[in-house]
Amino acid sequence: MSTKGREEISFLLPDLENEDGAGFWEGTGREQLLVQTCADCDAPRFPPRPMCPQCRSLKFSWIPSSGRGTIWSFVVVHAPVLPAYQDLVPYPVIVVELAENSKIRMVGNLVTGPDGAINEIDPATIVIGESVRVVFKKVDDVMLPVWIRTTDSQ
Repeated sequence: MSTKGREEISFLLPDLENEDGAGFWEGTGREQLLVQTCADCDAPRFPPRPMCPQCRSLKFSWIPSSGRGTIWSFVVVHAPVLPAYQDLVPYPVIVVELAENSKIRMVGNLVTGPDGAINEIDPATIVIGESVRVVFKKVDDVMLPVWIRTTDSQ
């Protein structure tokens, strides 16, 4: 990231110790995409939260996902929401519908690989319904899930 004469600003990263999401981030640390699932009714949920919205149970487990999905929607960020992203605009942000469950959708960046920049994909080339799979990008001590294009056979 270019600092252009200003103090370097860190990217906003998740709280890895947050009780609701810790299991998710432990999974990404192993390069595994996990979905919080109710231990009583088996309903998957994302984002992680303490109570099942279906049966109100407080019991849950973390179930591995294939990490495959399709682009359900996307936006192109033109104005930086946070100063750390100022030199990266414009960049696309995609919503991925997981292959295992159409009710689970995750927001992330479309990149060409784990080390790709969030602004390297031309937004004009993004197609709703396009197949993607998760890869993990190391930022400081966090493995962030990001998405790459794939074919259904990959």
